[in-house]
Amino acid sequence: MVSSNYVVLLLYLLVFSSWVHVQSEEEEGYISATVFNKGLDFLVKELLIDKAKTSMLPIEFPNIEKHVKIPVIGNVYMEASNMTLYSLDITSSTAKIGDTGIVISATAATANLSLNWKYSYSSWLFPVPIGDKGEASVQVQGLDIGLTIGLKNEQGSLKLSVLESGCYVKDISIVLKGGASWLYQGFVDAFEGLITSKLENTIPEKIAKKIESFNSVLESFPKEVPITSLAALNITFVGDPELSDTSLKLALNGSFSAKDDIPVSKYEYLQDPSSCNSPPRMVKISVNDHVFESLLMVYFEADKMHWIVDKVPDKSLLNTAGWKYIVPQLYKQYPDDDMNLNISVYSPPLIRFEKAQVAVTVPLDVIINVLDGGETIPVACVSVVISAAASPEISQNTLAGTVKLNKFSMSLQWSKIGNLHVNLVQSLISTLLRTIVLPFVNLKLSRGVPLPNLYGYGLENTKIEYANSWFAVCSDLVPIKKLQTLFVPGLHHAQTFEM
Repeated sequence: MVSSNYVVLLLYLLVFSSWVHVQSEEEEGYISATVFNKGLDFLVKELLIDKAKTSMLPIEFPNIEKHVKIPVIGNVYMEASNMTLYSLDITSSTAKIGDTGIVISATAATANLSLNWKYSYSSWLFPVPIGDKGEASVQVQGLDIGLTIGLKNEQGSLKLSVLESGCYVKDISIVLKGGASWLYQGFVDAFEGLITSKLENTIPEKIAKKIESFNSVLESFPKEVPITSLAALNITFVGDPELSDTSLKLALNGSFSAKDDIPVSKYEYLQDPSSCNSPPRMVKISVNDHVFESLLMVYFEADKMHWIVDKVPDKSLLNTAGWKYIVPQLYKQYPDDDMNLNISVYSPPLIRFEKAQVAVTVPLDVIINVLDGGETIPVACVSVVISAAASPEISQNTLAGTVKLNKFSMSLQWSKIGNLHVNLVQSLISTLLRTIVLPFVNLKLSRGVPLPNLYGYGLENTKIEYANSWFAVCSDLVPIKKLQTLFVPGLHHAQTFEM
């Protein structure tokens, strides 16, 4: 029986294609990912701030030295060494789109440092140098951090850069341990400003270096993703990110090609008209129908769109006895012989995203073969154009859907068994499609496939929109662990379909 994997694959790709070479200046994107302020705030908190904070700690500072003149004692040499920031607690942060990039601010953060201190002095009263040393802890309150991150496309990969950064420390508290306590206040007075200055200068530098170090990760992302054993999806970024007051939009190439082939097509610019405004979501993933047509073209050109149907639940449908009254000449020439159907797509299928559905048109040639005495004998060929509608659904981070047959037409191409009454054959084929093929396909689709996760995050509160050749998935993001708790324990990663 004809595999349902083609339909499953198409539905699956409607969402998968965005989670996820050679680029020309004329190239435009057929997949777009839009991150709204709500989603940006979530992603910055969950991914950027937490990852950067964890990976950049501890922060070590250079030694600080100072000479202080104390009445009676004279000049005292003081030093703070092994100064280390070992904890940073950011409880409040925001992210939004600015004029030049993503503006991130963290306010009222706290931090803790440890250091070693020592002092030494000598004077006419004490000609022999005198010194002492100990440890200290520093608690930082009211730490405000702000930065602007720029994004640009560099040879098909995203590149981050810190355009502006700053840090303000409202208050620090230094607690010294060990040594003689009489000099504690002198040390605090001498080093409080210096430590504050070190924090305000060093923290933005460390954050900037850490964020820019993510570029090596971004550069390592593949330029194409294998979807099947034959086809790969080009996920090269196209053009620079588009910034607006409410969103950040990224465009991807979105064309399929045979693995290791270089796509050479030049594309026109296409604008996704869907909005995802009611209610607001974190992200929007939009896919143009060209994405799926390019996938189908790969398979068509590779001569992979043909099947032999030799088994159906109603065995009489594939025996000449079952056609006895529809095509008498067939039964007369080949009585009680088994048959099969050789089905081939004779031109690439068409896909259009219409209101509330995906319209699919598949042109087929169906050759009727008789199996007689060990031979396969072609006896007739009819052309069939099938129009169907697919309705994808996303539930519990699983992509499922249904397919229904809208209509199909038939015409006789040639026959070796006399005149075929196409209307009678059409009735038989219609019964086959509606009672056997579609129920089987929809059973497969109803089980769904788990959606791929984006570095530990999946989709929640998902809504699907259609608009002028675009399919858009509007969604919030949620950690996969939460989804597993709420919905489907044991959620798997994306899988590669074989067809």
